[in-house]
Amino acid sequence: MMICPRSLRVSSPSAFGIFFFPCVLLLAAFAAPARAQTGPETGGNELEIWTTGGHGTNGRTQHTGVWTAGFRYGWIITEPHGPSFLRGRFEYAVDAVPVFVVFQPTNTAYGAAINPFALIWNFDTHGRVVPYIDLGGGALFTSTQVPPGTSRINFTTAGALGLHFLARKATWTADVRFMHISDAGLTNPNPGINTVQLRLGIGWFTHPRE
Repeated sequence: MMICPRSLRVSSPSAFGIFFFPCVLLLAAFAAPARAQTGPETGGNELEIWTTGGHGTNGRTQHTGVWTAGFRYGWIITEPHGPSFLRGRFEYAVDAVPVFVVFQPTNTAYGAAINPFALIWNFDTHGRVVPYIDLGGGALFTSTQVPPGTSRINFTTAGALGLHFLARKATWTADVRFMHISDAGLTNPNPGINTVQLRLGIGWFTHPRE
């Protein structure tokens, strides 16, 4: 993944557009031929653009903030399984995160990440709201050390509880997630950063192709 150069710092509106609006166009291209859908369907896909904001929770990194933006492509793999209120469908997804900003007390780190796996359980509901559980992780590359004195290469793990709100033309998504950022022992000490984030997104669920 490319690291954001100083000339394209995501704190400026123009840099945000460079990274984020191509994601919108990509999703629109995929979603245009897809039929409208009421929710996750076995054999279908999820396409979503999203952004998160959050804050550190532990020790010397409790004054660290995080802002990210990216897009997701997912595959709804299984038919509904499970008993009663646990019944749901399993989804596998990947996230591309071209905007990953870490606001540290001493400096601001600009970077990008790739999350090659997200394991999602979409609960099988019959209303306009679909709860889900999301577990995933990936690699983060930044312009400066995160936290200071450690590494520019880190790994992320995250867990989230969220809701899909099924609208007429799109799906709105909101979740609360816990994310751990650490270099997995590449440096010593390796304090890591624990964050709580709010993630908001808009996307589409597509039908399986016939």
